[in-house]
Amino acid sequence: MKKIISIVLFSALGGTLTLGAYKLFIEKPQVVIEKATESKPVTVAANYTNLVGASIENTDFTVAAEKTLNAVVHVKNTSYKTIRDPFAEFFYGQGSGTKQYSQIGTGSGVIFSSDGYIITNNHVVKGATDIDVTLNNKKVYKANLVGTDAINDIALLKIDEKKLPYITFANSDNIKVGEWVLAVGNPYNLTSTVTAGIISAKGRDLEGNGGITDSFIQTDAAVNPGNSGGALVNIRGELIGINTAISTRTGSFIGYSFAVPSNIAKKVIEDLMEFGNVQKAILGVQGGELNGKVAENLDLDLSEGFYIASVIEKSGADIAGLQKDDVIINVDGVKITSFADLTGFLNTKRPGDTIKVLFVRNGKEMTTNVVLSKNEITVVNSLGLELKNLDAKELKKLKIENGVKITGITNKELLSYNIKKGYIITSINGRKVYSVDDVNEVISTKTEGEVLRIEMLNLEGELERYIFR
Repeated sequence: MKKIISIVLFSALGGTLTLGAYKLFIEKPQVVIEKATESKPVTVAANYTNLVGASIENTDFTVAAEKTLNAVVHVKNTSYKTIRDPFAEFFYGQGSGTKQYSQIGTGSGVIFSSDGYIITNNHVVKGATDIDVTLNNKKVYKANLVGTDAINDIALLKIDEKKLPYITFANSDNIKVGEWVLAVGNPYNLTSTVTAGIISAKGRDLEGNGGITDSFIQTDAAVNPGNSGGALVNIRGELIGINTAISTRTGSFIGYSFAVPSNIAKKVIEDLMEFGNVQKAILGVQGGELNGKVAENLDLDLSEGFYIASVIEKSGADIAGLQKDDVIINVDGVKITSFADLTGFLNTKRPGDTIKVLFVRNGKEMTTNVVLSKNEITVVNSLGLELKNLDAKELKKLKIENGVKITGITNKELLSYNIKKGYIITSINGRKVYSVDDVNEVISTKTEGEVLRIEMLNLEGELERYIFR
């Protein structure tokens, strides 16, 4: 009996081993497909395969890198300064104490046309005597400075070459927070280098940026010294910004960098190429960014937008019917949630352009078309002055060729120096002032510690000189 039981057990064990081997090594795995019990077809939002493909495409940076590496250049600026040593001249004769020193600065630039036009930052080439551009293939060219815009920190260069690789502009209004981007530049004097990150914020206002545009793209792509003037591109290799600044305590990248939006940069270089200067447009309103606290004080239901505190008489906004207490929430389809959103949008426009403004008045949404006008009025906080352009009739009456009028004084200390409304600023540091934009440009290019020597005509037409530190 025991023998029979042993035979049965061994047979069962052998059968089990044989079946297991068949299942493991011979039989193909069975695919189980779940089916819905409903007879009606189910609508699927997206195809899984397509989503996977899109995800892979969005994180594959090789195409964008290939399109941009050869269109980003190294920019070297050389400036020469002559220093005179009076002690050496006293002991060794005239001329012996004069020495010339050279200073070298570096950055990046972006070729945006095949015939050699390059965009970079103004601070990269500021004060340069010579500018050299090195392509990614190590070829070196002398560059001509076509024009600059200190307010937006943009400069336009030109090299004598044809059929160059270049990057096309994208619409920076269409970028989204969280979108992948690449920063391409020449950090630490290396050849073109690519780093990746995402867009962290749009319309970022940097306090204390020296008057530079306050509508930056913020990204966490690593940007280091030498990246200034380089390209911020999307995954298609299209230019969405010019890398300009970093947030740092050490001088190197610690987490965030900032770029001038491509729409602003494109408008600036087009102006420099066509007019030789930047055409600045204004809406004709004064006010500020709306937030919860301001809205509560004004008894408004909104918490985002641009609140109009006053409208400049005879400006485009005035003619179009905008009024005090209106809140602008959209312009030409661009949502306005902050002061930076509005100024950034206006920096892409020229005097004479017509824009569609969506605003809220007494709780109701309304629209109007505004023809933008030329910038005629400005507030220079660093000087404590409100300034206004002079028209041809006023210049003729005053018998002067240039100048801007002081229309308000916000710094009470200036009153003790007898500066009054109606004074005319004619020059700053020897440079003639023709418009309020000229004043803003001089202020924005002022170096740390530099004094401003301002010449003014008083109410009697007499010339007075003041030093602002």
